[in-house]
Amino acid sequence: MIQPFADWLVYSIFGIDAATPLGVAVNFFVYDTIKIIILLFCISFVMGIINAYFPIERLRQYLTTHKLYGLDYFMAALFGGITPFCSCSSVPLFIGFVKGGIPLGVTLTFLIASPLVSEVAIAMFLGSFGVKATLIYVISGTVLSMIAGYILGRMRLEPYLSDWVKNAQMQSNAQSERWEVEKTPFLKRLPTITKESWGIVRGVLLYIIIGIGIGAAMHGYVPEGFFEQYLSSENWWGVPLAVVLAVPMYANPASVVPVIEVFVAKGIPLGTAIAFMMAIIGLSIPEATMLKKVMTWRLIGIFFGVVTLLIIISGYLFNWIL
Repeated sequence: MIQPFADWLVYSIFGIDAATPLGVAVNFFVYDTIKIIILLFCISFVMGIINAYFPIERLRQYLTTHKLYGLDYFMAALFGGITPFCSCSSVPLFIGFVKGGIPLGVTLTFLIASPLVSEVAIAMFLGSFGVKATLIYVISGTVLSMIAGYILGRMRLEPYLSDWVKNAQMQSNAQSERWEVEKTPFLKRLPTITKESWGIVRGVLLYIIIGIGIGAAMHGYVPEGFFEQYLSSENWWGVPLAVVLAVPMYANPASVVPVIEVFVAKGIPLGTAIAFMMAIIGLSIPEATMLKKVMTWRLIGIFFGVVTLLIIISGYLFNWIL
């Protein structure tokens, strides 16, 4: 329903030619802005309900007091893989986990795995590249998420969370304790949950608009054939270049996999193409701008740097294996 509305608004009401870069960019901006705002509110609302009823404090205590030998990171990666969210849509869940006091490394594992290992991408990969490439994609994406989360967790980056998150953690704990004592009925909690959900959307709305605007400009104005021209030959800088070019872009796995298939058909090594896809769906400027609400720029830079390095290493490994 959103896409026909975006087409009607941009092409009929605004009168912008659909064949022009401006038309493509504006249509992308309208569609994704509406989609992400709706997703953000719905996911934030669901997370509000979960936070109200799920014993997040008990889970936090369990994760922090028990030695799980990596199982917590694996479960976070697995949960991220089965959630059908893009990088931007995963942020509300990430906020909910951080507010609940879940260890930062575990929450970052989820944040990386959620867009990176997608059931949509798995299905499309299976049809386009076969079982071997699909297994490598799934296993590497899961392992990559766990390694990145573990490294970031060991770096003790909690001080670089924003003051907004630190205050939200204290309020969340106090609110959970109050609701547990009062045993407030769900219908009475509903207005508070709704208000907090809209507060999350409103708090990141500017970042959403800025990020999607940049993504829309890239989507509409990057010349056709640009990436094939510079990534078609096998050379040492092909993988890093693919990752760097992918970060400013923003798309979901369903729209990226067909592009990757075209890349491979035009001679781009599969490992380079997979690294490009991982960077698009796992690292994006819209995601970075939304994360500014919960992280300082230093933490965002460290997060992106570690994940980017691991994606580049994975790209080289893919090209060597496949």
